[in-house]
Amino acid sequence: MTTFDAFVLTRDDDRRQSLAWTTFDEADLMEGDVKVAVSHSTVNYKDGLAITGSSPVVRRWPMIPGIDFAGTVTESTHDGIAVGDAVVLNGWGVGETHLGGYAQRARVPGEWLVPLPQAFTPAQSMAIGTAGYTAALCVQALERNGVTPDDGPVLVTGATGGVGSVAVALLATAGYEVVVSTGKADEAGYLKELGAADIVDRAELSEPGRPMGKERWGAAVDSVGSHTLANVLAGTRYGGTVAACGLAQGMDLPGSVAPFILRGVTLAGVDSVMAPRPVRLDAWARLARDLTPATLDAITETRPLADAPALATDILAGRIRGRVVLEVA
Repeated sequence: MTTFDAFVLTRDDDRRQSLAWTTFDEADLMEGDVKVAVSHSTVNYKDGLAITGSSPVVRRWPMIPGIDFAGTVTESTHDGIAVGDAVVLNGWGVGETHLGGYAQRARVPGEWLVPLPQAFTPAQSMAIGTAGYTAALCVQALERNGVTPDDGPVLVTGATGGVGSVAVALLATAGYEVVVSTGKADEAGYLKELGAADIVDRAELSEPGRPMGKERWGAAVDSVGSHTLANVLAGTRYGGTVAACGLAQGMDLPGSVAPFILRGVTLAGVDSVMAPRPVRLDAWARLARDLTPATLDAITETRPLADAPALATDILAGRIRGRVVLEVA
């Protein structure tokens, strides 16, 4: 019998969940044709929801949380993936319906894995994680809709978070004028180091607003949702595109059709969980091209996996800036 250590979420008959560091039998891992020795993971907003039980993210019990991991292949029967390969996983229901990355071992279908880009170490890939990979998908969604730097500023909401931080860096590197929305005035220096040209107070966007407002930005990346997204749409210029990928403020969209039918604004939904492998490879290629180690260092804090429960609470409360890499001992 081969065992490893993992954080395991369980739920009792009264639907109360608990998290414990547990010895886990490899035989109890779920189906997959690749086994990975996990070296690093990270903390995303969805991980915070899962660990705290704030939202019904977990749909299989017991569950090892963690929607991301990086590591080295130890067993494989999947064509094109060999023992010793360095790999990265984002999404695919891992940490929700399939045992996740907060563990020393994982077993998954090989088609869920992407090769670790040569530009990054495993730790750096988790400094990116689902949040950064989602940011790349958002930038690519804007560009697929024809957005260019000549179209005016690009707004990034939730700018000090994981998606926001990486989106700011990617957009600035690509030559866009980046406007950020944040409620943390003391983080202005951090955001300008990433490439932000101007800062909008979060309060301007987070309350109920008018169906249409002044045309302020040519495009936007929104990870907040609710009133913020409605106000972002109301302030988008004619023909602009807003890439929406998150719900930190809420799942609702209390807005109007006016921006769509009077200004031809496009709302582009971005899903990172089930995105096809070619889309993922393109996003990771973009990240490898446009994110430098210095940028990753500027947005990243490294912590042991044991800190994941406390970090889950912190990320939901907005107390985490940028990204956190979890080292799996």
